[in-house]
Amino acid sequence: MGIFSFNAIALAFLLAIISGAVNACPPSDREALLALSSSLKEPYLGIFDSWKGTDCCSNWYGISCDPTTHRVTDVSLRGESEDPILQKTGHSSSGYMTGTINPSICQLDRLTTLIIADWKGIAGEIPSCLASLPNLRVLDLIGNSLSGKIPDQIGNLQKLTVLNLADNKINGEIPSSIVQLSSLKHLDLSNNLLTGEVPANFGNLKMLSRALLSGNQLTGTIPISISNMYRLADLDISRNKIQGQIPAQLGKMKVLATLDLGSNMLTGEVPPAVLGSTGLGILNLSRNSLEGNIPDVFGPKSYFMALDLSFNNLKGPVPGSLSSAKFVGHLDLSHNHLCGTIPVGTPFDHLEASSFDSNDCLCGNPLKTC
Repeated sequence: MGIFSFNAIALAFLLAIISGAVNACPPSDREALLALSSSLKEPYLGIFDSWKGTDCCSNWYGISCDPTTHRVTDVSLRGESEDPILQKTGHSSSGYMTGTINPSICQLDRLTTLIIADWKGIAGEIPSCLASLPNLRVLDLIGNSLSGKIPDQIGNLQKLTVLNLADNKINGEIPSSIVQLSSLKHLDLSNNLLTGEVPANFGNLKMLSRALLSGNQLTGTIPISISNMYRLADLDISRNKIQGQIPAQLGKMKVLATLDLGSNMLTGEVPPAVLGSTGLGILNLSRNSLEGNIPDVFGPKSYFMALDLSFNNLKGPVPGSLSSAKFVGHLDLSHNHLCGTIPVGTPFDHLEASSFDSNDCLCGNPLKTC
């Protein structure tokens, strides 16, 4: 081999090394990820075994980078998914991880997606510095054991479209700044230990399509501003300590398809506009202290996959107009003070006695004859 060809090979090798170094993620991103992994313990799957070498953009499990800048953009670590790596456990597609979320994650200032979800054992607080990541679009920390409060400055995340902190042990109040998340489409804070009231100007979240706040200890009343959320399709505030009356304006919302206010401390009557809404397909008002008659406002456009008014103080007859509804799947009027004859025809001909149990003086099919 001549000197020329040897030098050419050496030069090509050197250029390959330089090119690899240029295309690798910056050392600061790599160090931030390694600090994150050092704070987490995952004993079964070895998902961090792939976090080796100088280039965290190449074959590091759950890590994605910008192809041009080679900065880390996505950290996606799910403990429950169809990913083959989760099959290693030998029992269900479910992983387990302990430890805490290291604030070093905030050094990844080009991050758009942060998913550390469904690991069950990850504890500690949500790093407050996450609110300083200007490009973050998805923050999903569901299904861990996180405690402490939602960062006060969460409203700084102007590009955030998904905020999912459900199924943790997060306490404190919903930060007032949350209503500044002008791009937010999906909010899930359910099954935590949140207290205080739903912010009065919650309706400022104009882009929101799903608001899931169930299973907390929220108090106060339902903000009327919610009725201004013209994209909202799913509202769940069930299993809290919400008081006051149901705003009639909720029945005027064009897109709202699911409204779950069950297991609260609501009083007053059921608004006719809510029960007569032709857009609602699932309505749960059970286990409150609602009173008065059930509004007789059903019609040919009423379509309820589920309608649950059980465990209230409702009185009077079962509305005859229910028989004119286009469809009623599941109906539960049990545990009230209803009286009179149950109407005949659909949907009553397919309902069981449990739909009408424990009322004052209802009779007719499927209960005993009058």
